[in-house]
Amino acid sequence: MDDLSTRFRATMILSAVGDVIGYRNGEWEFNYKGEDIHKQLKDLGGLKKLNLKRWKVSDDTVMHLATARALVKHAQNYTNDDGSIDADDALHSTVADEYVACFDDMEDRAPGKATKVAVARFEKGSEWNTTPYSKSGGGCGASMRSMCFGLVFYGLNNRKKLTASSIESGRITHNHPTGFLGAWATAFLTAYAFEGIPPLQWGSKLLSEFHYAYEYLESDGRNWETYQKDLKFFEEQWKKYLGLRKITAKSPRLATFPKAYGIKERDSWYDSISFSGWGGSSGHDSVIISYDALLGCKGDWQEFLLRGALHGGDSDSTGAIGGAWFGALYGFKSVPKNHLKDVEYLEKLEGLADSLFQISENIQHDPTNEVVNAPVKRKLNKKEEKEEGKKEDGEGKSEETQEKKTKKSNEKTEAK
Repeated sequence: MDDLSTRFRATMILSAVGDVIGYRNGEWEFNYKGEDIHKQLKDLGGLKKLNLKRWKVSDDTVMHLATARALVKHAQNYTNDDGSIDADDALHSTVADEYVACFDDMEDRAPGKATKVAVARFEKGSEWNTTPYSKSGGGCGASMRSMCFGLVFYGLNNRKKLTASSIESGRITHNHPTGFLGAWATAFLTAYAFEGIPPLQWGSKLLSEFHYAYEYLESDGRNWETYQKDLKFFEEQWKKYLGLRKITAKSPRLATFPKAYGIKERDSWYDSISFSGWGGSSGHDSVIISYDALLGCKGDWQEFLLRGALHGGDSDSTGAIGGAWFGALYGFKSVPKNHLKDVEYLEKLEGLADSLFQISENIQHDPTNEVVNAPVKRKLNKKEEKEEGKKEDGEGKSEETQEKKTKKSNEKTEAK
């Protein structure tokens, strides 16, 4: 059973692994046919034989690292007497500074247009909270870099801090509700993992907590009236998804997937819920697709990758988001060693995860569930089930169970 600090590391590292594999130096992120990607994977010997030594992380991991660095720097400079930290203007400003700084490391990493435009404004002297509302600001560039807020601000008593930090990190570059609510959702779902909330309850739990986002935005006042026409879209998409999978708050036991739900069917559905026919490229669908893959994998890392990081959409972003959640839930269980040893920036990821853990240790995390911090067990294979049965008298058996029109790579990148 992985301890809490190991799961912090797994959150950061497996997010990067999901990103690296989904990106494959840009080749797989911008391949719009999942079947082609899976064929290439087979030609490489499958997931167990992947050599990631020359595979770069994308902008997703570079910016997730920047978010984590901002949290660490903020804690170093503004820790309260009780060891806690605030989600205030000082934090948001530090986040913006780190986003600007990380652009020195964006060569061949495909950053999105909205982020590039915002960073250019900051470099000219604009403040972190002056990014104007944009109809095209609903991309996934905010959702894929905000998971680590959930490492520090989990717990019922920290909901307002988690809300402020994640929403403002999103609005820094993506000032549209679909964009910044993506950041809010990825942070909240990461927090749920550390609160011991079972994954099947996450969707309903998130719906019950949208009021935190709405109350924060209304009290802040910035662009509140402008947001009204777009504000409920994200929430409505979650309701539709939970209805599709037949997940209810009263009986969240199993998600119902179609009988035919292979590579082609997944690509078709991913595209159908997107804005532009590129599944995972927006704030809402990046989170929903990642969550769908997490539920469908049943605790198996390679199955998560097949669903969440190897498809014809924005595969590196969904790989990064879902990879973080997988690590938060299961640690490194079922992850092959070859997926870890050559990950770019591995030492930085480990170091920042350890620093975030130390910060989190000084913060009170009130429980929302009686099994707070209990890692979720992954599904056992047949051999493990047999061994577990011998040890515990049968206990431990796990829960049973296109392509759209082709677009240019730069158009897809701009969707972020």
